[in-house]
Amino acid sequence: MVTFRKQYVVSRPVYSDDSFDEDHQKIYRLHKTSLDHLKAYLTCDSKRAKNAVLSFLPIIGWMRIYRVREWLLGDVVSGISTGMLAIMQGLAFSLLASLPPSYGLFTAFFPMLTYFFLGTSRHISVGSFPVLSLMVGAVVTRLVPEVGQPANITGFDGLTQDQQRVLVASSVTFLMGIFQLAMGVLQVGFIVRYLSDTLVSGFTTAAAVHILVSQLKFVLGLTVPGINGPLALIYTLEKVFVQITSTNICALVMSIVIMVVVFIVKELNDRYKARLPVPIPIEVIMTVIACGVSFGFNFETRYDVEVVGKMVSGYESPIVPNIEVFQESAVEAFPIAIVGFAVAFSVAKVYSIKHDYTIDGNQELIAFGVSNMFGASFKSFAASTALSRTALAGKLRRKNTGLISAMIAMVVTVALGFLLEPLPMSVLGALVIVNLKGMLMQFREIPYLWRRDKPECVVWVGTCLGAILLGLDIGLAVGLGLELLTVVFRTQFPRCSVLVNISGTNLYKDRKDYLDIFEPNGVKIFRIPSPIFFANIEFFRDKLVEAVGFNPLRVLRKRHKALRKIKKLLETGWRHIRGMRELFPMNEEASDRPSDLNDLPIRVNWNAELPANISVPRVDLHSLILDFSAVSFLDISAMKGLKTALKEFVRVDVHVYIVSCDAYILEKLHSCLFFDEEILTSMFFPTLHDAVLHALEKHQEDKGGRVIKDTKL
Repeated sequence: MVTFRKQYVVSRPVYSDDSFDEDHQKIYRLHKTSLDHLKAYLTCDSKRAKNAVLSFLPIIGWMRIYRVREWLLGDVVSGISTGMLAIMQGLAFSLLASLPPSYGLFTAFFPMLTYFFLGTSRHISVGSFPVLSLMVGAVVTRLVPEVGQPANITGFDGLTQDQQRVLVASSVTFLMGIFQLAMGVLQVGFIVRYLSDTLVSGFTTAAAVHILVSQLKFVLGLTVPGINGPLALIYTLEKVFVQITSTNICALVMSIVIMVVVFIVKELNDRYKARLPVPIPIEVIMTVIACGVSFGFNFETRYDVEVVGKMVSGYESPIVPNIEVFQESAVEAFPIAIVGFAVAFSVAKVYSIKHDYTIDGNQELIAFGVSNMFGASFKSFAASTALSRTALAGKLRRKNTGLISAMIAMVVTVALGFLLEPLPMSVLGALVIVNLKGMLMQFREIPYLWRRDKPECVVWVGTCLGAILLGLDIGLAVGLGLELLTVVFRTQFPRCSVLVNISGTNLYKDRKDYLDIFEPNGVKIFRIPSPIFFANIEFFRDKLVEAVGFNPLRVLRKRHKALRKIKKLLETGWRHIRGMRELFPMNEEASDRPSDLNDLPIRVNWNAELPANISVPRVDLHSLILDFSAVSFLDISAMKGLKTALKEFVRVDVHVYIVSCDAYILEKLHSCLFFDEEILTSMFFPTLHDAVLHALEKHQEDKGGRVIKDTKL
């Protein structure tokens, strides 16, 4: 198909940066100092105060535009559905946190209640999240193991094991909330950007494997103590397989039936989601059926099936977090805070883009921090969001139903909790496992990443394996380390290239990618697509030498050695070398300085024929053009290395030009006294074509000829 292309013709002078500034007046901006920014930040007026209130309480903003008649009924239906799912997941995920199931109901209520007023997302459902529950559970089982003595913490005196675990979980959650609130107040929400999608995917996949293994004891009806530390997953599997002959057949059969039915119905929900007005709440249905069957056939007594047991009726009085637990769990609480916010923010961002509204990362940190601190005071554990609940809310097109979801959780906790007492623990374990499908399916990303981006694949696999074998907290650190290494690798070893002109255009591309190209003789265009800093300046210089085909410092040394030989020949009577003394004006001081080459005779034609015993590398390059369009910054070390490299080329009679240099970098070069009698501001050009045309014209003038003529340019 022939595509119509518009054409344009521009007639203008060939500009260098200096000549461009002469013809076009530049605005010199005054940069604000740190004190100016501080004053602006502390200044307050009525408008700013109003914006601050609206920012801290987003509910005021969306309540003003809420359409009661159009949205209320749908939000009630959505709130009931989402609330019931949050209750079931709260019960199930409390097992991951090594807590009694009833405390999962608290997590479905308190954090959501607070987030409703402070959060900026209108779609995410705040509550328990399996990865966070597992990370909290790791701290709980470390400080209060199932077998053996708990940690030496004063606040444990006089408490049962369950009460000790609740205290640890709530204290860790409170500390997690402090971290999130502090990051929000300090406006460091950007920190979550260091967790790439690849890293989060590998990490959550590893967490899914940990969750799967941790639930085997409930599905099989075994008694397996919690294990922490590196290789904990391997040791847990060992203990499971040692007891495999003691499997409770009733619990296993019930788990398999639950998983098969829930899996099939979920697949049907996905396949027919366009036709179903509301997804079938299969978790709720199967939970109700399992409770009835377990109660009717007395599974606890007849088949020795472990059940939920006594549920907490109503809400308990608030508790004060334990400072000693803070000290013991600070290292784990920080990654929990980061992961919880990263997952919630990424999900919220997806729905904000889909429904065309904005979310504030720093306000989200404040909202989650306050929510977790408030919830922890009432014995809930770490809260974030779960994609399944948020997807249900999105499917029902809710506007903001967090309050209704929280009310449903409150009703169940206060009035209906006793109905869940005969629920088998194996059912909760089965519900946890079947909800891992989405995270476990992320293993399919490995071949895709390997084909598209191998460093990203290394990050995914390294994070996943590190988290599986070493634990989630260490695995997250491993993933971050690998991710930073890939950034260092990409910037320290960028893909440099030699550019050439595409015939008949003013465009310049990598010469390896095109056939119809034109490369002017004696001109080399070199591009580095990354910042230049202390770690890659030597790589830059090596690649530059490789691109031009000679080492300018070696050429300088050879020429200096040749000058000494020529001087010796002149002194011993080689008069047939016509005009030797005139062509090589030297003095004793200049010839005795092997390192200082400032006084090399620039009029010598080193490419001409020299005496037989004198050999100097031939340099056919007359112009070197450096494309700095992708260079975003230079540090001091790189600046020194760059200046040395440029001087080496200048001293072998190669004209150097720098193109498309960022204004900030140019300003920094001036402030750092980069320019001198050899490195001039006239070396800088706005475009590649300007530099190439100037280089060819200057070369013609140096040869005594005319300007560019009869070339493909």
